[in-house]
Amino acid sequence: MVSYNGKPLLFKRLEDLLREGHRASRDETRIRRAKLRPPTALPPKNKLAFAVRIKEIKGVSPKVLRVIHMFRLRKLFSGVFVKINKTSMAMMKVVEPYVAWGFPNLKSVRELILKRGQTKIRNRRVALTDNTLIEQHLGKHGIICLEDLIHEIFSVGKNFRVANCFLRPFNLSVARHAARDKGGVMKDIGGPGFRGPEVNGIVRQLN
Repeated sequence: MVSYNGKPLLFKRLEDLLREGHRASRDETRIRRAKLRPPTALPPKNKLAFAVRIKEIKGVSPKVLRVIHMFRLRKLFSGVFVKINKTSMAMMKVVEPYVAWGFPNLKSVRELILKRGQTKIRNRRVALTDNTLIEQHLGKHGIICLEDLIHEIFSVGKNFRVANCFLRPFNLSVARHAARDKGGVMKDIGGPGFRGPEVNGIVRQLN
């Protein structure tokens, strides 16, 4: 069937509508309850987190979707670096059922940037393989090569925000026939939520 403008009409099954409505309602209840709890204590040592979206977000509440977009985790199995502070911890709680996150070590940061690091220039994705490119766009912030970029991210330096925005979200890879549970989560990766240093194992599997 087509609409008046000639485009095909898309219909959703009743079960899908009910499922998505239930998920959105559950998100709203979870977020409302989380606001009543004391804020999460900030880790004493770690300043850097790495977050990976490992679940579908079809039918989530608008609040969850907004935070997912703020984190730039629009694609499944995309990952980003996050500076740890009160605001980011509160945002992480909102998307916790859909995102696995933890504390990356220097090896993980280096491997991610060297293997999958990309930026966007004139609406075109460009792999970070040329130090000249980095110096051209980040040189005024004292970042002139890949090692400078890796150090700025891992140390959460004063130009972390600029460096992190320069990086596109990391598109991680998943084996096509990887085993999944009923919720669609890869069994080898484990569930969403805070994973501490275990996030380094996720990086190894997906990078």
